Amino acid sequence: MSTSLPQKGPSLASMPSQQQPHMHPGSGTAQQPPMPPQGALREISPVYLCRIGQETVQDIVSRTMEVFQLARATQLPNGVTQSQAAYQDRSGKLQEHLRQLALLFRKLRLLYERCVEMTTDLQEAPGELVPYAGEEVAAVRVEPCSPAVSQERREMLEKVKQKNQEMKVLMDQLRNLLWDVNAMLTLR
Repeated sequence: MSTSLPQKGPSLASMPSQQQPHMHPGSGTAQQPPMPPQGALREISPVYLCRIGQETVQDIVSRTMEVFQLARATQLPNGVTQSQAAYQDRSGKLQEHLRQLALLFRKLRLLYERCVEMTTDLQEAPGELVPYAGEEVAAVRVEPCSPAVSQERREMLEKVKQKNQEMKVLMDQLRNLLWDVNAMLTLR
């Protein structure tokens, strides 16, 4: 279901080798490519910037997972003496991952600001495209249709309401069951 976006800007393969992402030895994740000069940014489309932003978010997620893996592998200080070298190694790796995460977040912020700057001339603001939860949505103009279609729509809406009610009852029952189980576990 995922389709590739059309490329209006330069592709990653056509970038000079100095701008292509470099692999960290042993980590398997790509380091962020350096940002092109300010003059070159004017030629890059917002779609390309969004794709770079998506890759940046993926890098952030993978780095965060690596931080959690390092934290999981670290032993708690329960009286067991651990070698100072292993501690320093893990601490250095953790600091490097956190520094890279900070850089990736800064890069993501710059990409976001640039995309907003490039798309200020759009007719509809993003808030108008996707309504916020709890916000009243303007009624959509519906053209008249045949009575059979209207009847089918009403039946489907009724079925959806019924299923929603059944799901709510099931969720309440599951919540009560979980509370009971948690209460029993705390009494042990």
